[in-house]
Amino acid sequence: MQDTQENRRLWLLATPGLLFFLIFFLIPVSALFLISFDKSSTGIVDIRWMFDLGNYERFFSRAIYYEAALRSVGLAMLVSIIALFLGYPLAFLIAKTTDPARNTFLMILVLSAMQLDMVIRLFGLMVLMGDKGLINQAAAWAGWTDGTPIPLMYNFFGVVVGLVQFTLPFMILSLVGVIQGIHPSLEEAARSLGASRWKAFWKVTVPMSMPGILSGMLLVFALAISSYVVPTLMGGWKVVVLPIHIFQQISELAKWQFGATVAVIMFLISIAAMLVYQRSASRLAGGRI
Repeated sequence: MQDTQENRRLWLLATPGLLFFLIFFLIPVSALFLISFDKSSTGIVDIRWMFDLGNYERFFSRAIYYEAALRSVGLAMLVSIIALFLGYPLAFLIAKTTDPARNTFLMILVLSAMQLDMVIRLFGLMVLMGDKGLINQAAAWAGWTDGTPIPLMYNFFGVVVGLVQFTLPFMILSLVGVIQGIHPSLEEAARSLGASRWKAFWKVTVPMSMPGILSGMLLVFALAISSYVVPTLMGGWKVVVLPIHIFQQISELAKWQFGATVAVIMFLISIAAMLVYQRSASRLAGGRI
C-alpha cells in the first residue's frame, strides 16, 4: 500500500514534465512526420493524410540532399571526437582540483562561454578568423604569408571550429560530474598492483568515466548535426548541411512537406547515432552502460 502511494506521488511529480514533453515535442514531431507523407505543395501546412512517398524518393534520388546528410553526419562525428579530446583533459583538471576557489574559477571559465548568445560568439570568431581578422593580420605582420589570407572561414574548417567552440562546454559539464564520482581508491589500488599512473588512468579512470563520455558525445553530436547558425555564419552557405536545406525548403520556398521530410530524416539519423553510441560505449565499458 505504501509503495503504491509512493509511486503515485512520483507520477504526480513527473506529470508536468511529461505533459510539456508530450505537447511541445511528441505532437510537433508527429505532425512533421505526417506532413512529410503529403505531396509537396507550396504554402500548405495542413496534414492531408496522403501517405505519399514522393518526398522521400526525391531526397534519396538527388545527390545534393543525401550528400548533405552524409556531410552532416561526418561533421557531427568529427566535432564530437574533437570536443572529447579537448574537453576530457579540462574536465579531468576541474574534477581533480580540490581547492574550492580554483575549482570555482575553472567552472566560471567554462560557464562564461555559455553566457553570451551564440551569434555574438560567432561574430567574435569572425573577427578572429576572417580574411582581415586578427590571425591573418598577425600572420601577414610576421611575414608568414605573402599577402594572401589564410582561408580560415567560409569552409569546412571554419564550421568545425565554430561547432567545437559552441559545444565544448557541454562536453566538459557532462564529464566533470562523472569523473568526480570515481573514487580515488580505485586508481590507487591499480597503482599498488604495479600499474603506472598512465596505465591506471587508461585502465580505470577512462572506462569508469564512459557514461560521461557517452552522454557528452551524444549531446555534442545532437547539437552539431542540428546546428543551422554555425554552418551559415562560419561556412558562408558553402558548407551545406541538412538544417540549411530545411530552412530553405520551409522559409524560402514554402515547401513544408519536403522540409518536413528532411527534418524527419535528420531525426532518424540522430536516433540511429544514439543506438550506435549506446552499443559501442556498452562494449567499451564492459556492460556497465
